Amino acid sequence: MDCNRLFAVVADSTCDLDKDLRDRYGIDYVPMNYILQDREYPASLDWEYHSAREFYDLMRRGEMIRTTQVPRQVYLDRFARYLAQGLDVLYISCSSALSGSINTANLVGRELEAQFPGRRVRCVDSLISSLGQGALCMEACRLADLGQDVQAAADHITAIRLTANQVATVENLEYLRRVGRVTASSAFFGNLFGVKPILISDALGRNFALKKIKGALNARRELAAMTARLAVRPEEQTLYISHADSEAAAIQLRDLILQQAPFRDCRLGCIGPIVGASVGPGTLAVYFFGQTVTTNAEEAGQ
Repeated sequence: MDCNRLFAVVADSTCDLDKDLRDRYGIDYVPMNYILQDREYPASLDWEYHSAREFYDLMRRGEMIRTTQVPRQVYLDRFARYLAQGLDVLYISCSSALSGSINTANLVGRELEAQFPGRRVRCVDSLISSLGQGALCMEACRLADLGQDVQAAADHITAIRLTANQVATVENLEYLRRVGRVTASSAFFGNLFGVKPILISDALGRNFALKKIKGALNARRELAAMTARLAVRPEEQTLYISHADSEAAAIQLRDLILQQAPFRDCRLGCIGPIVGASVGPGTLAVYFFGQTVTTNAEEAGQ
């Protein structure tokens, strides 16, 4: 990280960046919260309160885990910390189709700009989550290290955000349906026995159930084929795979992808508690920069 940056890059708990990546790129995050057995916990990406295995095992046993948005005071404290240091702030949020946190961030940003004349807070809706959002944060850090100012970086991330692609599959679509974070036709839910849904993030940042594939292995093969087809210049970028306590399946998926697309390298990560509470254990999601996402769920007949 370049200590001469003009702005700080801040994400939230949905970016799923582990400590190694956050430290390497100099990315901070504001925590959302999750509620388990009537107790509220900060959604730590370092699993400070429940291990990933414990968290997902609780879900497997039927435990309901609810989530909250980033509290206003958390935004105030974190943004003000950087503004007081003479830095601007670039906040790259979870898709606004999945969380309303960016609305609070925008209000807080305007309030703090009045308190810190000359300083700027820019909030960008990533239109994605997990390591897709994280990849946009890392790109913002690259721009910061090149000496760009916060407005130029915000404009660039806004311009490229729909080139951050997601292809994913879940063990059980019921988690996403329960919290209203998947778009699909009613017919789609009619027969999911023995099949795996394939999901993308659409042009409005919604999880869109695109198709059904028979069997887990075939679903992974489909994710690999879609990644190879959609990725742009894979040899110049890192492939990101996030999983919900399903590392062996993620490794198999990685190998299937690398047989078809020459990514420079690959990074596997665990889906954090906020995204995990919505998608459920066993989820696999692939993120890469590729063709601009144009699919709109309504226009696709859903």
